[in-house]
Amino acid sequence: MATSSFLRNRYWVLRHGKSIPNEKGLIVSSLENGTRLEYGLASEGVEQAQLAGKLFLKELKENNTPLENVRICYSPFARTSHTAEVVASVLNLPFEGPQCKVIEDLRERYFGPSFELLSHEKYTEIWAMDEKDPFTRPEGGESVDDVASRLASAMATMESEYHGCVILVVSHGDPLQILQTIINAVSEQMEPSCSDLVSRIQAVRTPSILSQHRKFALLTGELRAVL
Repeated sequence: MATSSFLRNRYWVLRHGKSIPNEKGLIVSSLENGTRLEYGLASEGVEQAQLAGKLFLKELKENNTPLENVRICYSPFARTSHTAEVVASVLNLPFEGPQCKVIEDLRERYFGPSFELLSHEKYTEIWAMDEKDPFTRPEGGESVDDVASRLASAMATMESEYHGCVILVVSHGDPLQILQTIINAVSEQMEPSCSDLVSRIQAVRTPSILSQHRKFALLTGELRAVL
């Protein structure tokens, strides 16, 4: 199980199952579009979410983790909410109950109006820009660093609300790549100059670290332990 001394909880990440935008090859990244039910999971994505739930349950049992210690935190988008709901049902956790929490800071990276609802082939343009400078924003959208900033806030929320839990974070490709990048970098800090998590994340929000987020890419429906 993923654990680290600087975190109060253990974390797993799950990218949402294959969505209707994935099938159509569309970029759906605004909160307004992303929460529409027509942009939820495709049938294959529901199957992927069920498989991920079964795999997660197996990991929990192998590590003797009681289900009352499990939390599912998820993005408000239709494709992530549905994925989280499917996993909760596999684990037999009430989705409307206290163990499942929507966190808006886990939402998809907004790529801006010049990419919204266009072909996902345009991701390569964004990622090339990220590699050159992760502080550059696509016009009207979010830079890698913008996303890192709100993920630091999401982590702070989870770390303050839960203690000794196993938390499954259900989110999207770019945010989960960036989240793994910053947590991995924080774990490698030899002598942290500060103790609180947000400050430690702030210290690793540098171009050389953030520009490498693609190294942590996930497939749709892929479950992964953090660290």
